[in-house]
Amino acid sequence: MSRKDEALIREKQLTEALRRNLHLRRAQATARRNAEDADLRCAPQAAKTDANLAGIGERPNMGVLPDHWIRKMALEQEMISPFEDRLHREGVVSYGLSSYGYDARCSTEFKIFTNVDSAVVDPKAFSEKSFVDRSTEICVIPPNSFALARTIEYFKIPDDVLVICLGKSTYARCGIIVNVTPLEPGWEGHVTLEFSNTTPLPAKIYANEGVAQFIFLKGESPCEVTYRSRSGKYMSQTGVTLPRL
Repeated sequence: MSRKDEALIREKQLTEALRRNLHLRRAQATARRNAEDADLRCAPQAAKTDANLAGIGERPNMGVLPDHWIRKMALEQEMISPFEDRLHREGVVSYGLSSYGYDARCSTEFKIFTNVDSAVVDPKAFSEKSFVDRSTEICVIPPNSFALARTIEYFKIPDDVLVICLGKSTYARCGIIVNVTPLEPGWEGHVTLEFSNTTPLPAKIYANEGVAQFIFLKGESPCEVTYRSRSGKYMSQTGVTLPRL
């Protein structure tokens, strides 16, 4: 056999060895992918089993509550009173039940802040000299000032629900900002509203019309300590409530 023939044979043997090695590597990679896919398919069931063994079980996700839930709670549990079953929009700033929230109205009771008596606004020692009282259908807030008001609606928040407040677009586009802290689980009362006039012009707030939208968030389970059980300082507040320490 010539050297040329021997070289050809060695080349064929090397090519065959490389082909077999490549085939083996592909088979190994396929086996690894199949094993990983099987682990992923089994993981949720394994997690569910571990949770059941630990006594945790499956829990629902937190979410925004819809109109039919709000209606049911308002009519059966007095969660919102008085309650408007639909959204009123004709010639007014809209108020009432919306798709995923409730647009509350402002009452005619206002406290407008003033510096006539040169009082200092101190959240730890709030002075009544800081504002003037007005009972009116239209409240005019001075430029770069603010006013306190309250909702017409009285709220009773369930123990597994947290409520957040967002301002109305109509007022926001006029430079009027509505600020309300969250309504905590177990709290009830009239909601005190704060209107900030960020413009250099006087601004109007309309009583008995919509001023803010309340969004209801349901927790995975009732909390251990509610606002009621810890005797929160603003529990069952009525009217425009000033800061308390």
